[in-house]
Amino acid sequence: MKIVKFVKDSEAAYGIFNNKIYGIAGSIFTDFTVLKDYVLVDEVTLLAPCTPSKAVCIGLNYNDHKKKTDLEEPTLFLKPPSSLNNPNGIIEYPAISNDVQYEAELAIVIKKQARNIVVENAYEYILGYTCANDVSARDLQKRDGQWTRGKSFDTFMPLGPCIETDIDPHNLDIKLYLNDKVCQSSNTCNLLFNIPELIAFITEVMTLYPGDVILTGTPAGVGPMQIGDRVVVEIEGIGRLENTIGNVRCR
Repeated sequence: MKIVKFVKDSEAAYGIFNNKIYGIAGSIFTDFTVLKDYVLVDEVTLLAPCTPSKAVCIGLNYNDHKKKTDLEEPTLFLKPPSSLNNPNGIIEYPAISNDVQYEAELAIVIKKQARNIVVENAYEYILGYTCANDVSARDLQKRDGQWTRGKSFDTFMPLGPCIETDIDPHNLDIKLYLNDKVCQSSNTCNLLFNIPELIAFITEVMTLYPGDVILTGTPAGVGPMQIGDRVVVEIEGIGRLENTIGNVRCR
């Protein structure tokens, strides 16, 4: 099932996408009913499919990007909710950076409050999965020696186009296209730390809330984007998250 969030006639709503978008009654995080009323995709504007209180991100989590023997446990960092961006949204190029890069990632969407979750129960806390682009000002990241500033600019976390609830997250092709050229290509079977392991590890540290996301890491092949570029994250079974790079944002 593909859950989408959209705007029509200035009102935001959730729906289920099945060639058309069918409205729902209730909450996507608890119980809902699919209605008979529908709208067409070209009649609406898609939004990021959830509004996280935080995004917990995993660094260096693909075996084509880092070897597990080099890491004893996952590397965590955060992106703020203010970095959220929509499908087809504009990624703003910060004036203080000269090296803005793409990172295609599978994102986990949390269904219910989670704290100190054991690996065996982790899937109970997952609503589904979506595409993410962990946009990064790489020069600032390197200059600072830590990742907060370079990862946290407004518009630096596009999510979408939907939340897919019924999928095997550990066997999905993941690709990134920059102006139609494939720049990243891998499969989520190459994750060093799997999804239950990540949820258990993170919830030892912090509470996750409904709508929070975990960005599970990016494969090899990250690289720079320029103003005017079109970037697409494509994940098998979920869809395509497309964004463009906008003008330099002034100080």
